[in-house]
Amino acid sequence: MLTVIEKVIFLQNVDVFAQVPTEHLAYLAAIAEEVECREGDTIYREDEPSDALYLVLHGRVRLDREGREITVAEDKEAFGTWALFDEQPRVATATATEDTRLLRIDRDEFVDLLADHVQITQGVLKTMVDRLRGLVGRVGADTTPRG
Repeated sequence: MLTVIEKVIFLQNVDVFAQVPTEHLAYLAAIAEEVECREGDTIYREDEPSDALYLVLHGRVRLDREGREITVAEDKEAFGTWALFDEQPRVATATATEDTRLLRIDRDEFVDLLADHVQITQGVLKTMVDRLRGLVGRVGADTTPRG
């Protein structure tokens, strides 16, 4: 089991929390629960309720929709991020492709934390906006007419 300090050090290197001030990561670390998964374990299924964000401490998690691979989350990557902001059902199934250790951040605990720590809210929102801008930029580049 990781200590709170070890979790803070880990969270500093996770993209979704990259813009959260280090001193506030201890609050996130305190609510982050370690989860062990064996190869082949399903972490969540498509259409299940969204209730938590996951961060890969070590291992690999395959995300697929209707049986087609969307992406693979590896060390220091987050998946299920939208669950922190949206109660819509999961859009993918997450399966450990090898023995994997995760941190799980529950949405209800996260929302309670945000109510008291605006710096965390601002940091996460900045990262999400950067992700959306990058996505829009990629989509725009893919649809630019070639002549």
